[in-house]
Amino acid sequence: MASVEQNQPRKGPPLAIQAGMLLLVTAVAIGMGWLSGGYLKSAGGPATVPAAPENAGGAEKLAPALTPGSGPTVVALAPITTNLASPADTWIRLEASIVYDAPQSQSMSDDIQQDLLAMLRTLKMHQIEGASGYQHLKADLEERAAIRSGGHAKQVLIRTLLVE
Repeated sequence: MASVEQNQPRKGPPLAIQAGMLLLVTAVAIGMGWLSGGYLKSAGGPATVPAAPENAGGAEKLAPALTPGSGPTVVALAPITTNLASPADTWIRLEASIVYDAPQSQSMSDDIQQDLLAMLRTLKMHQIEGASGYQHLKADLEERAAIRSGGHAKQVLIRTLLVE
């Protein structure tokens, strides 16, 4: 007896049409990537700062927000390496920076770093798993930094987060 499967005709488009469609989709993807890359390259120019107006005496004066030493300041913290609460043999390394609304003393940055170290020691592995765990960790770090700085720390920038 002959097998029924051998006598049935093949379903679907021929192999040549499938290969042609694959090439077409690949060409469209390459073209879209090229066009979006060109668009982003042309749109990514540097932002210009408007010139400060001259006062009546003719001498130029910078606006208070543009004077050096004022405005947002980014301070890099020393790397924090510690073990997690559970499992105890799991280590975490965090390299972060703090964005302040104005320049702050180094002692405030040191206090924030020690507070973040104490917080990292209480974490459990399941609390930082996945994208939502990372977002919760970042929100907790920002909240602790804001409390420790009296509201001067506006953001915590996580540069490196390594769990081993």
